[in-house]
Amino acid sequence: MLRLLFYLALAVGLAYCGSTVKLGKRTFFGHVKAIWSTQEAQELKEGVKEKAGPAAKNVKRGIEKGVEAATEDEPAGSAAPKPAPARP
Repeated sequence: MLRLLFYLALAVGLAYCGSTVKLGKRTFFGHVKAIWSTQEAQELKEGVKEKAGPAAKNVKRGIEKGVEAATEDEPAGSAAPKPAPARP
């Protein structure tokens, strides 16, 4: 519990500092936003979408098929035999 509180306080402190402390003209989050909005970063994002998109779709389709197979009812006759009743 103490560890959780420590990490929570650390995360809050980093978020506060990242949004309020100036690093030159901008805060840390301002720098990240400025970098992310550059033309190069947008081209990188589009390139990743083009290359990784089909692979991500295949993984998603495989996961959906696996969930579907795991949740469908077993066909009749394939279930394990019921145990014999206990003797009094």
